[in-house]
Amino acid sequence: MVKVKNTILYIEDDEEVSDLVTQNLIDNGYEVIWLQSGDQYNQHLDKADVVVLDIMLPGLDGFTVGQRIKDKNENLPILFLTARTSIEDKLKGLNFADDYLTKPFHPEELLLRIQILLRRSGKENTGKQYLGHLEIDVEANQIHDMDTGKEILLTEKQFKIFHYLLKNSNQILTKEQIYENVWNQPYIEGDKTLSVHIRYLRQKLEQNPQCPVIIETIRGLGYRVRQ
Repeated sequence: MVKVKNTILYIEDDEEVSDLVTQNLIDNGYEVIWLQSGDQYNQHLDKADVVVLDIMLPGLDGFTVGQRIKDKNENLPILFLTARTSIEDKLKGLNFADDYLTKPFHPEELLLRIQILLRRSGKENTGKQYLGHLEIDVEANQIHDMDTGKEILLTEKQFKIFHYLLKNSNQILTKEQIYENVWNQPYIEGDKTLSVHIRYLRQKLEQNPQCPVIIETIRGLGYRVRQ
């Protein structure tokens, strides 16, 4: 799935930390521009919706980079993500930045803080999503085929199944998980109801239902929508 994504400018020189943070952000629908120093930050500010910034960087330190970013665009949110835990550092950072999170941290907390900053700044993207040839508006319960320009009409249950798969994109969901979430009833082994709905969904959504690429079957496990 490709969402109308917010872009995070992430400045961090530790590759191990960067790999974990970047992958977590990508898995949750963000575009990430990763820099190992603040030397080239100015080239990417026009694309960024939030800046996540370490303090201890080669060359210019994070305080200097952050202050320069705010001088250029005071409305661009900055979140310090750093191992510097002293109250002096926190006060110095929060003197101009919007948030300050210390390492070690929980990935879910970082995601939540970014979402809050996006919401405050009015930049949070909650609209349409794009998956292959499909344009999906979850709030309006509408799906359009961008190749034909036509709306694809789903039943209520079909849309609930597809929405649940979208909401958990990149995760393999078992039949039990999907059935119990959509029907709010325990799944009975051997029940073909979900399989029938998936088949009809593929007939409507896939360009080639015999070779599905939107709703994948993971043999022996369940189904997945891949980003």
